[in-house]
Amino acid sequence: MSKQLFGTDGIRGVPGKYPLDDSTLEGVGAALGVYLTSQSLAGAAQARVLFGRDTRESGPHIEECIARGLAASGVETVSSGVLTTPGVAWLVRNEGFAAGVIISASHNPYHDNGVKLVSSAGMKFSDATELEIEREILAQSSRERVAAPPRIRTDPKLDDDYLASLRADVLEGAKFAGLRIVLDCANGAASRLAPLLFRSLGAAVIAINDQPDGQNINAGCGSLHPEGMQEKVLETHASLGVAFDGDADRAIFSSASGRLVNGDGVLLSMGRYMQEHGLLKGPAIVGTTMANLGLERALEKSGLKLIRTDVGDRYVLEEMQRNGANLGGEQSGHILFLDDATTGDGMLTAIKIASLVALKGPLDSLVADLKIFPQTIVNVRVRSKPPLDTLPEIAALLAQAERELGNSGRIVLRYSGTEPLARVMVEAEHDDDVRRWSESLAFALRSSLGAS
Repeated sequence: MSKQLFGTDGIRGVPGKYPLDDSTLEGVGAALGVYLTSQSLAGAAQARVLFGRDTRESGPHIEECIARGLAASGVETVSSGVLTTPGVAWLVRNEGFAAGVIISASHNPYHDNGVKLVSSAGMKFSDATELEIEREILAQSSRERVAAPPRIRTDPKLDDDYLASLRADVLEGAKFAGLRIVLDCANGAASRLAPLLFRSLGAAVIAINDQPDGQNINAGCGSLHPEGMQEKVLETHASLGVAFDGDADRAIFSSASGRLVNGDGVLLSMGRYMQEHGLLKGPAIVGTTMANLGLERALEKSGLKLIRTDVGDRYVLEEMQRNGANLGGEQSGHILFLDDATTGDGMLTAIKIASLVALKGPLDSLVADLKIFPQTIVNVRVRSKPPLDTLPEIAALLAQAERELGNSGRIVLRYSGTEPLARVMVEAEHDDDVRRWSESLAFALRSSLGAS
Protein backbone atom coordinates (compact mmCIF):
# COMPACT_ATOMS: atom_id res chain seq x y z
CA MET A 1 0.00 0.00 0.00
CA SER A 2 1.48 3.35 -0.99
CA LYS A 3 1.31 6.40 1.26
CA GLN A 4 -1.32 9.04 0.56
CA LEU A 5 -0.21 11.82 2.92
CA PHE A 6 3.53 11.43 3.40
CA GLY A 7 5.77 12.31 0.49
CA THR A 8 9.55 12.15 0.38
CA ASP A 9 9.76 14.98 2.89
CA GLY A 10 6.71 14.73 5.12
CA ILE A 11 3.23 16.10 4.50
CA ARG A 12 3.15 19.17 2.24
CA GLY A 13 0.35 21.44 1.10
CA VAL A 14 -1.39 24.79 1.47
CA PRO A 15 -2.40 25.67 5.04
CA GLY A 16 -6.15 25.49 5.57
CA LYS A 17 -6.61 23.00 2.75
CA TYR A 18 -6.38 19.22 2.97
CA PRO A 19 -4.07 17.73 4.16
CA LEU A 20 -3.11 20.84 6.16
CA ASP A 21 -6.66 21.60 7.29
CA ASP A 22 -7.29 21.80 11.04
CA SER A 23 -9.03 18.45 11.33
CA THR A 24 -6.30 16.51 9.53
CA LEU A 25 -3.58 18.29 11.49
CA GLU A 26 -5.28 17.37 14.77
CA GLY A 27 -5.42 13.84 13.39
CA VAL A 28 -1.66 13.94 12.79
CA GLY A 29 -1.11 14.82 16.45
CA ALA A 30 -3.57 12.21 17.68
CA ALA A 31 -2.07 9.51 15.44
CA LEU A 32 1.47 10.34 16.52
CA GLY A 33 0.32 10.20 20.14
CA VAL A 34 -1.26 6.77 19.59
CA TYR A 35 1.93 5.51 18.01
CA LEU A 36 4.18 6.87 20.76
CA THR A 37 2.08 5.56 23.61
CA SER A 38 2.10 2.13 21.97
CA GLN A 39 5.90 2.05 22.12
CA SER A 40 7.27 0.74 25.40
CA LEU A 41 10.33 3.00 25.02
CA ALA A 42 8.17 6.11 24.98
CA GLY A 43 6.54 5.40 28.32
CA ALA A 44 2.96 6.48 27.52
CA ALA A 45 2.09 9.64 29.49
CA GLN A 46 5.77 10.52 29.94
CA ALA A 47 6.38 10.87 26.21
CA ARG A 48 7.57 14.33 25.16
CA VAL A 49 7.39 15.73 21.63
CA LEU A 50 9.47 18.68 20.47
CA PHE A 51 8.08 21.23 18.01
CA GLY A 52 10.14 23.52 15.82
CA ARG A 53 9.09 25.65 12.88
CA ASP A 54 10.42 28.03 10.27
CA THR A 55 9.25 31.61 9.86
CA ARG A 56 6.07 31.13 7.78
CA GLU A 57 3.05 32.95 9.15
CA SER A 58 1.03 29.72 9.14
CA GLY A 59 3.47 27.88 11.44
CA PRO A 60 2.06 28.75 14.90
CA HIS A 61 -1.49 27.71 13.97
CA ILE A 62 -0.32 24.39 12.51
CA GLU A 63 1.69 23.79 15.70
CA GLU A 64 -1.40 24.47 17.82
CA CYS A 65 -3.56 22.04 15.83
CA ILE A 66 -1.08 19.18 16.06
CA ALA A 67 -0.48 19.88 19.76
CA ARG A 68 -4.24 19.62 20.35
CA GLY A 69 -4.22 16.12 18.91
CA LEU A 70 -1.19 15.11 20.97
CA ALA A 71 -2.78 16.47 24.14
CA ALA A 72 -5.71 14.11 23.62
CA SER A 73 -3.21 11.24 23.95
CA GLY A 74 -1.63 12.67 27.08
CA VAL A 75 1.64 13.52 25.34
CA GLU A 76 3.65 16.48 26.60
CA THR A 77 4.57 19.03 23.94
CA VAL A 78 7.51 21.42 24.06
CA SER A 79 8.11 24.15 21.48
CA SER A 80 11.50 25.55 20.60
CA GLY A 81 9.81 28.24 18.51
CA VAL A 82 11.60 29.15 15.29
CA LEU A 83 14.37 26.61 14.79
CA THR A 84 16.05 24.91 11.85
CA THR A 85 14.98 21.45 10.76
CA PRO A 86 18.37 19.91 11.68
CA GLY A 87 18.26 21.77 14.99
CA VAL A 88 15.02 20.04 15.91
CA ALA A 89 16.45 16.66 14.85
CA TRP A 90 19.58 17.21 16.97
CA LEU A 91 17.59 18.23 20.05
CA VAL A 92 15.17 15.31 19.75
CA ARG A 93 18.06 12.88 19.66
CA ASN A 94 20.16 14.49 22.36
CA GLU A 95 17.58 15.88 24.80
CA GLY A 96 15.48 12.76 25.32
CA PHE A 97 12.37 13.52 23.26
CA ALA A 98 10.22 10.68 21.99
CA ALA A 99 9.71 12.41 18.64
CA GLY A 100 9.90 15.73 16.87
CA VAL A 101 7.44 17.70 14.76
CA ILE A 102 9.00 20.07 12.22
CA ILE A 103 6.70 22.60 10.60
CA SER A 104 8.30 23.78 7.39
CA ALA A 105 8.07 23.59 3.62
CA SER A 106 11.83 24.02 3.29
CA HIS A 107 12.63 25.96 0.10
CA ASN A 108 9.01 26.40 -1.03
CA PRO A 109 7.26 29.81 -1.03
CA TYR A 110 5.62 31.07 2.16
CA HIS A 111 2.08 30.11 1.11
CA ASP A 112 3.08 26.42 1.31
CA ASN A 113 3.87 24.60 4.52
CA GLY A 114 4.50 21.10 5.71
CA VAL A 115 4.82 18.72 8.62
CA LYS A 116 7.77 16.40 9.06
CA LEU A 117 7.98 13.85 11.85
CA VAL A 118 11.27 12.60 13.27
CA SER A 119 11.88 9.68 15.58
CA SER A 120 13.72 9.67 18.90
CA ALA A 121 16.89 8.89 16.92
CA GLY A 122 16.65 12.29 15.23
CA MET A 123 15.88 10.72 11.85
CA LYS A 124 12.79 10.52 9.70
CA PHE A 125 10.57 7.61 10.57
CA SER A 126 10.86 4.64 8.24
CA ASP A 127 8.44 4.25 5.35
CA ALA A 128 6.72 1.44 7.27
CA THR A 129 6.26 3.60 10.38
CA GLU A 130 5.02 6.56 8.34
CA LEU A 131 2.48 4.23 6.72
CA GLU A 132 1.36 3.01 10.15
CA ILE A 133 0.95 6.58 11.40
CA GLU A 134 -0.82 7.57 8.20
CA ARG A 135 -3.36 4.79 8.60
CA GLU A 136 -4.11 6.08 12.09
CA ILE A 137 -4.44 9.65 10.79
CA LEU A 138 -6.98 8.52 8.21
CA ALA A 139 -8.79 6.44 10.84
CA GLN A 140 -8.91 9.46 13.15
CA SER A 141 -10.82 11.41 10.51
CA SER A 142 -13.75 9.00 10.81
CA ARG A 143 -13.92 9.13 14.61
CA GLU A 144 -15.61 11.53 16.96
CA ARG A 145 -12.78 13.35 18.67
CA VAL A 146 -13.11 15.72 21.60
CA ALA A 147 -10.68 18.55 20.99
CA ALA A 148 -8.26 18.90 23.89
CA PRO A 149 -6.76 22.29 24.64
CA PRO A 150 -3.16 22.45 23.40
CA ARG A 151 -0.59 22.33 26.17
CA ILE A 152 2.59 23.65 24.64
CA ARG A 153 5.48 24.55 26.90
CA THR A 154 7.82 26.96 25.13
CA ASP A 155 11.55 26.69 25.76
CA PRO A 156 13.39 29.19 23.53
CA LYS A 157 16.72 28.34 25.17
CA LEU A 158 16.81 24.82 23.77
CA ASP A 159 18.82 25.99 20.79
CA ASP A 160 21.77 26.94 23.05
CA ASP A 161 22.80 23.28 23.28
CA TYR A 162 22.42 22.86 19.54
CA LEU A 163 24.65 25.85 18.80
CA ALA A 164 27.24 24.54 21.26
CA SER A 165 27.34 21.25 19.34
CA LEU A 166 27.97 23.12 16.08
CA ARG A 167 30.85 25.08 17.59
CA ALA A 168 32.44 21.74 18.46
CA ASP A 169 32.32 20.72 14.78
CA VAL A 170 34.90 23.28 13.62
CA LEU A 171 37.73 21.37 11.93
CA GLU A 172 40.79 20.93 14.11
CA GLY A 173 43.12 23.89 13.92
CA ALA A 174 40.70 26.19 12.07
CA LYS A 175 40.35 29.75 13.38
CA PHE A 176 37.60 32.06 12.16
CA ALA A 177 39.14 35.30 13.40
CA GLY A 178 39.64 37.55 10.37
CA LEU A 179 37.28 35.49 8.21
CA ARG A 180 34.72 37.75 6.53
CA ILE A 181 31.62 35.77 5.62
CA VAL A 182 28.30 36.67 3.99
CA LEU A 183 25.28 34.76 5.30
CA ASP A 184 22.08 34.77 3.25
CA CYS A 185 19.53 33.49 5.76
CA ALA A 186 16.61 33.28 3.28
CA ASN A 187 14.44 35.13 5.83
CA GLY A 188 14.02 31.69 7.33
CA ALA A 189 14.88 29.61 10.35
CA ALA A 190 18.60 30.51 10.27
CA SER A 191 17.97 34.27 10.41
CA ARG A 192 18.93 34.61 14.08
CA LEU A 193 20.97 31.47 14.65
CA ALA A 194 23.48 31.54 11.79
CA PRO A 195 24.82 35.08 12.43
CA LEU A 196 24.93 34.32 16.16
CA LEU A 197 26.88 31.12 15.55
CA PHE A 198 29.53 32.57 13.27
CA ARG A 199 30.01 35.74 15.30
CA SER A 200 30.54 33.63 18.41
CA LEU A 201 33.37 31.87 16.54
CA GLY A 202 35.09 35.15 15.73
CA ALA A 203 34.06 35.62 12.10
CA ALA A 204 33.12 39.02 10.70
CA VAL A 205 29.53 38.41 9.57
CA ILE A 206 27.58 40.26 6.90
CA ALA A 207 24.02 38.96 7.25
CA ILE A 208 21.44 39.49 4.51
CA ASN A 209 17.81 38.40 4.23
CA ASP A 210 17.69 37.96 7.99
CA GLN A 211 14.49 39.92 8.70
CA PRO A 212 11.60 37.44 8.35
CA ASP A 213 8.07 38.83 8.27
CA GLY A 214 6.12 35.59 7.81
CA GLN A 215 5.81 35.99 4.05
CA ASN A 216 9.31 36.73 2.73
CA ILE A 217 10.88 33.33 3.41
CA ASN A 218 12.79 32.15 0.28
CA ALA A 219 11.43 35.14 -1.65
CA GLY A 220 14.11 35.88 -4.22
CA CYS A 221 16.83 34.91 -1.78
CA GLY A 222 18.54 31.96 -0.13
CA SER A 223 19.89 28.82 -1.75
CA LEU A 224 17.44 28.94 -4.67
CA HIS A 225 18.38 32.54 -5.48
CA PRO A 226 22.04 32.93 -4.47
CA GLU A 227 22.80 35.83 -6.83
CA GLY A 228 22.40 38.44 -4.10
CA MET A 229 24.77 36.51 -1.86
CA GLN A 230 27.37 36.31 -4.62
CA GLU A 231 27.07 40.03 -5.29
CA LYS A 232 27.44 40.85 -1.59
CA VAL A 233 30.59 38.69 -1.38
CA LEU A 234 32.19 40.70 -4.19
CA GLU A 235 30.94 44.03 -2.83
CA THR A 236 32.32 43.41 0.68
CA HIS A 237 35.48 41.52 -0.37
CA ALA A 238 34.37 38.59 1.77
CA SER A 239 36.29 35.33 2.00
CA LEU A 240 33.16 33.22 1.63
CA GLY A 241 29.42 33.42 1.12
CA VAL A 242 26.72 31.01 2.30
CA ALA A 243 23.07 30.85 1.24
CA PHE A 244 20.68 28.73 3.31
CA ASP A 245 17.17 27.66 2.44
CA GLY A 246 14.10 28.36 4.55
CA ASP A 247 14.64 25.61 7.13
CA ALA A 248 18.46 25.67 6.81
CA ASP A 249 18.97 22.00 6.06
CA ARG A 250 20.99 22.93 2.97
CA ALA A 251 23.64 25.47 2.05
CA ILE A 252 25.08 26.80 -1.21
CA PHE A 253 28.40 28.71 -1.28
CA SER A 254 30.17 31.51 -3.09
CA SER A 255 33.94 31.70 -3.30
CA ALA A 256 35.73 35.00 -2.82
CA SER A 257 35.73 35.44 -6.61
CA GLY A 258 31.95 34.97 -6.77
CA ARG A 259 32.03 31.40 -8.10
CA LEU A 260 28.94 29.45 -7.06
CA VAL A 261 29.79 26.17 -5.32
CA ASN A 262 26.94 23.74 -4.75
CA GLY A 263 26.74 20.37 -3.02
CA ASP A 264 29.00 18.75 -5.62
CA GLY A 265 31.81 21.12 -4.67
CA VAL A 266 31.20 20.46 -0.98
CA LEU A 267 31.42 16.68 -1.47
CA LEU A 268 34.64 17.04 -3.48
CA SER A 269 36.45 19.39 -1.12
CA MET A 270 35.30 17.69 2.08
CA GLY A 271 35.87 14.22 0.64
CA ARG A 272 39.47 15.05 -0.15
CA TYR A 273 40.04 16.63 3.26
CA MET A 274 38.53 13.65 5.08
CA GLN A 275 40.55 11.24 2.93
CA GLU A 276 43.75 13.16 3.65
CA HIS A 277 43.16 13.03 7.40
CA GLY A 278 41.97 9.42 7.56
CA LEU A 279 38.42 10.45 8.43
CA LEU A 280 36.58 9.05 5.42
CA LYS A 281 34.74 5.79 6.08
CA GLY A 282 33.33 3.24 3.71
CA PRO A 283 34.24 2.56 0.09
CA ALA A 284 32.73 5.70 -1.39
CA ILE A 285 31.00 9.04 -1.11
CA VAL A 286 27.26 8.87 -1.71
CA GLY A 287 25.57 11.28 -4.12
CA THR A 288 22.40 11.21 -6.16
CA THR A 289 21.45 10.79 -9.78
CA MET A 290 21.64 14.60 -10.05
CA ALA A 291 25.35 14.82 -9.11
CA ASN A 292 27.32 16.29 -12.01
CA LEU A 293 29.57 14.03 -14.08
CA GLY A 294 32.33 16.49 -13.28
CA LEU A 295 32.17 15.50 -9.60
CA GLU A 296 32.46 11.82 -10.44
CA ARG A 297 35.53 12.39 -12.61
CA ALA A 298 37.22 14.73 -10.11
CA LEU A 299 36.72 12.20 -7.31
CA GLU A 300 38.23 9.49 -9.49
CA LYS A 301 41.43 11.54 -9.75
CA SER A 302 41.75 11.28 -5.97
CA GLY A 303 40.97 7.57 -5.95
CA LEU A 304 37.47 8.16 -4.60
CA LYS A 305 34.29 6.56 -5.85
CA LEU A 306 30.83 8.12 -6.13
CA ILE A 307 27.80 5.93 -5.44
CA ARG A 308 24.57 7.37 -6.87
CA THR A 309 21.13 6.92 -5.38
CA ASP A 310 17.67 8.35 -5.99
CA VAL A 311 17.11 12.03 -5.20
CA GLY A 312 16.12 12.64 -1.58
CA ASP A 313 18.05 12.77 1.67
CA ARG A 314 16.19 9.68 2.88
CA TYR A 315 17.73 7.61 0.07
CA VAL A 316 21.18 9.13 0.51
CA LEU A 317 21.10 8.22 4.20
CA GLU A 318 19.92 4.67 3.51
CA GLU A 319 22.73 4.14 0.97
CA MET A 320 25.31 5.58 3.37
CA GLN A 321 24.17 3.21 6.09
CA ARG A 322 24.30 0.25 3.71
CA ASN A 323 27.86 1.07 2.66
CA GLY A 324 29.23 2.35 5.97
CA ALA A 325 29.89 5.77 4.41
CA ASN A 326 30.04 8.92 6.52
CA LEU A 327 29.89 11.57 3.78
CA GLY A 328 27.12 12.02 1.25
CA GLY A 329 24.64 14.50 -0.04
CA GLU A 330 22.86 16.25 -2.85
CA GLN A 331 23.77 18.85 -5.43
CA SER A 332 21.17 21.13 -3.82
CA GLY A 333 23.49 21.58 -0.83
CA HIS A 334 21.88 19.02 1.45
CA ILE A 335 24.97 17.31 2.90
CA LEU A 336 25.16 14.48 5.44
CA PHE A 337 28.12 14.26 7.85
CA LEU A 338 27.08 11.14 9.72
CA ASP A 339 29.87 11.41 12.28
CA ASP A 340 28.35 14.70 13.43
CA ALA A 341 24.61 14.60 12.71
CA THR A 342 21.79 12.32 11.63
CA THR A 343 20.42 14.69 9.01
CA GLY A 344 21.60 17.29 6.54
CA ASP A 345 22.41 20.57 8.27
CA GLY A 346 23.18 23.77 6.35
CA MET A 347 24.84 25.46 9.32
CA LEU A 348 26.99 22.38 9.98
CA THR A 349 28.00 22.31 6.31
CA ALA A 350 28.85 26.02 6.51
CA ILE A 351 31.02 25.36 9.58
CA LYS A 352 32.92 22.66 7.68
CA ILE A 353 33.48 24.72 4.54
CA ALA A 354 34.44 27.85 6.50
CA SER A 355 36.93 25.69 8.41
CA LEU A 356 38.42 24.43 5.15
CA VAL A 357 38.82 27.99 3.87
CA ALA A 358 40.45 29.02 7.16
CA LEU A 359 42.84 26.06 7.00
CA LYS A 360 43.61 25.71 3.30
CA GLY A 361 42.83 29.01 1.63
CA PRO A 362 40.27 30.17 -0.95
CA LEU A 363 37.39 27.95 -1.91
CA ASP A 364 38.30 28.57 -5.56
CA SER A 365 41.49 26.55 -5.12
CA LEU A 366 39.66 23.72 -3.35
CA VAL A 367 37.36 23.12 -6.33
CA ALA A 368 39.66 24.32 -9.12
CA ASP A 369 39.61 20.98 -10.98
CA LEU A 370 35.85 20.48 -10.72
CA LYS A 371 34.77 20.78 -14.33
CA ILE A 372 31.02 21.21 -14.42
CA PHE A 373 29.40 19.54 -17.41
CA PRO A 374 26.61 21.63 -18.96
CA GLN A 375 23.38 20.63 -17.25
CA THR A 376 19.80 21.79 -17.27
CA ILE A 377 16.70 20.84 -15.33
CA VAL A 378 13.28 21.44 -16.87
CA ASN A 379 10.17 21.18 -14.70
CA VAL A 380 6.97 20.03 -16.40
CA ARG A 381 3.70 20.39 -14.50
CA VAL A 382 1.77 17.13 -14.76
CA ARG A 383 -1.80 16.02 -14.05
CA SER A 384 -0.80 12.51 -12.90
CA LYS A 385 2.32 10.46 -12.17
CA PRO A 386 2.20 7.08 -13.94
CA PRO A 387 5.49 5.14 -14.14
CA LEU A 388 7.51 6.83 -16.86
CA ASP A 389 8.55 3.54 -18.43
CA THR A 390 4.87 2.84 -19.19
CA LEU A 391 4.70 5.80 -21.58
CA PRO A 392 5.88 4.45 -24.99
CA GLU A 393 6.72 7.80 -26.60
CA ILE A 394 8.84 8.94 -23.68
CA ALA A 395 10.54 5.55 -23.25
CA ALA A 396 11.50 5.46 -26.94
CA LEU A 397 12.82 9.03 -26.94
CA LEU A 398 14.83 8.41 -23.78
CA ALA A 399 16.39 5.27 -25.27
CA GLN A 400 17.37 7.20 -28.40
CA ALA A 401 18.93 10.02 -26.36
CA GLU A 402 20.94 7.62 -24.21
CA ARG A 403 22.25 5.78 -27.29
CA GLU A 404 23.40 8.98 -28.96
CA LEU A 405 24.97 10.51 -25.82
CA GLY A 406 26.79 7.35 -24.79
CA ASN A 407 29.38 8.04 -22.08
CA SER A 408 29.42 11.76 -22.80
CA GLY A 409 26.17 12.56 -21.03
CA ARG A 410 23.37 11.53 -18.67
CA ILE A 411 19.62 11.92 -18.55
CA VAL A 412 17.43 11.62 -15.46
CA LEU A 413 13.64 11.69 -15.64
CA ARG A 414 11.79 11.68 -12.33
CA TYR A 415 8.77 13.04 -10.55
CA SER A 416 9.01 15.55 -7.74
CA GLY A 417 8.19 14.00 -4.39
CA THR A 418 6.45 17.15 -3.13
CA GLU A 419 4.92 18.88 -6.17
CA PRO A 420 2.91 17.88 -9.30
CA LEU A 421 6.01 18.10 -11.46
CA ALA A 422 8.11 15.87 -13.69
CA ARG A 423 11.76 16.86 -13.80
CA VAL A 424 13.96 16.44 -16.87
CA MET A 425 17.70 16.59 -16.16
CA VAL A 426 20.06 16.48 -19.12
CA GLU A 427 23.82 16.67 -18.76
CA ALA A 428 26.33 16.45 -21.59
CA GLU A 429 29.71 17.67 -22.78
CA HIS A 430 28.11 19.98 -25.36
CA ASP A 431 25.44 22.65 -24.78
CA ASP A 432 23.69 21.76 -28.05
CA ASP A 433 23.04 18.21 -26.82
CA VAL A 434 21.73 19.50 -23.48
CA ARG A 435 19.33 21.88 -25.18
CA ARG A 436 18.17 19.41 -27.83
CA TRP A 437 17.32 16.54 -25.52
CA SER A 438 15.89 18.60 -22.65
CA GLU A 439 13.51 20.37 -25.03
CA SER A 440 12.49 17.14 -26.79
CA LEU A 441 11.84 15.22 -23.58
CA ALA A 442 10.00 18.12 -21.94
CA PHE A 443 7.76 18.44 -25.00
CA ALA A 444 7.00 14.73 -24.92
CA LEU A 445 6.11 14.90 -21.24
CA ARG A 446 3.80 17.87 -21.76
CA SER A 447 2.08 16.05 -24.62
CA SER A 448 1.54 12.92 -22.53
CA LEU A 449 0.98 14.24 -19.01
CA GLY A 450 0.83 18.02 -19.10
CA ALA A 451 -1.67 19.71 -16.80
CA SER A 452 -4.39 21.63 -18.60
